Amino acid sequence: MNIDHKYIFYSSFIVISLIPLTLITGPAIPDISLTIVSIIFVITLVRNKYYFASSKLVFFSIFFWFTLVLLNLISLNFYKSLGESLIFLRIILLPIIMYVWLYKKNNFIKFVLIIILISNLIVIFDTLYQFNNYHPLNGFGVDIFNRRAEIYGRLSGPFLDMVPGSYISKFFIFGFIGLTYLIKHRLLFNFSAIFYLSLCGYITFISGEKMAMATFFLGMVLGIILLKYNRKIFFISSIFIVILCSLTLKYHDHYQNYKIIESNPGHLGLIIEKYDSNCENSINCSKIIKTQPKFISILSNFKETAYYEVYSLSLSMIKYQPITGIGMNNFNYACENIDIFKQERCWSHPHNFYLQWLTENGLIGFSIFIIYIILIFYTVLFSNSTHVYKNYSFIALSIIFWPIMSTGSLFKNWHGIETFFIIGLSLSLMNYYKIKD
Repeated sequence: MNIDHKYIFYSSFIVISLIPLTLITGPAIPDISLTIVSIIFVITLVRNKYYFASSKLVFFSIFFWFTLVLLNLISLNFYKSLGESLIFLRIILLPIIMYVWLYKKNNFIKFVLIIILISNLIVIFDTLYQFNNYHPLNGFGVDIFNRRAEIYGRLSGPFLDMVPGSYISKFFIFGFIGLTYLIKHRLLFNFSAIFYLSLCGYITFISGEKMAMATFFLGMVLGIILLKYNRKIFFISSIFIVILCSLTLKYHDHYQNYKIIESNPGHLGLIIEKYDSNCENSINCSKIIKTQPKFISILSNFKETAYYEVYSLSLSMIKYQPITGIGMNNFNYACENIDIFKQERCWSHPHNFYLQWLTENGLIGFSIFIIYIILIFYTVLFSNSTHVYKNYSFIALSIIFWPIMSTGSLFKNWHGIETFFIIGLSLSLMNYYKIKD
């Protein structure tokens, strides 16, 4: 490798390693970064045939993408879906770029894990700042970067959207590994790890993201079961999280001093009158607020929820074109333009990975997607059965691919890059060995 190739490699390595940090800024920077590195990688791939031979994942990923392009030649909106399938190449290349090119050495893997730990800490402390910047009638205020959540009772942290809990629930396990590299003293590590995990769980809870909280605890339970040398840390942290959340529910004003006016399981179906307990005037001491219904209300009245509406619409679209699907990112188009699917309120996607693949790419695309997931898990679980990080990767993949949950769209740049970055890092951990580089 001459100096020019080294410069290209290290530049690409830094750009990809900073994705967890740039995701905080919004979709633009990580998308531009990935696009540039993907172009560089494709050129490198063509010049060096080694990368083609290095992994079955490369072959199947290219086959996966090529099949998507062919499927989207038959769609409700040809130009939209074909364009989406073509540019999806950059996202599906991300795990390959990481696994077979950038993260082949221990120190490279350590670097990105420490970046993730730093990113997690930024999200944690910024979201805590916003949580403490609270007014009973106006909700949570701005964060350090002057960003505010759009819905009362939700937190945005440093993000443009309300996703701090989702971000932490997906990346916390990698930050934990990063902590093991920074702190070698066992007792100090134990205290630091419990503090870190407890904060991660607490932030996920106060964010108001119910699915993020559920998947975070899935990760904690798997950690207790699978991580032999650290299960006590995960268990003790879980107890602290429950205590912190219980105390917050009991004493923080956000969860107190309100009266329910109306409650239904629909979107913003909980209408409350919120009181300011510190108000000294006889007027302007309360406010009517529409917010998200309680999780129990959603589960017990599921057929009346927005989730049921969007899932039912997805099933109707699947029946309409079951083999090839309606086309990538055509869900909103079909809802707005096809008479049999028209709704008063349309969504951008089905809000579930598996439903989305069935709806937009049919049985063919869905089957290949499932095979792709199986290949990812197989690579992690069976490439080296005694690998030190196998269980960590399994936990990370289980969190993002847990089927019974509401999710973002894999075809949108922010969420797609986040998800496939986690896939790439989970695979890259299999390149780590307890030897000197």
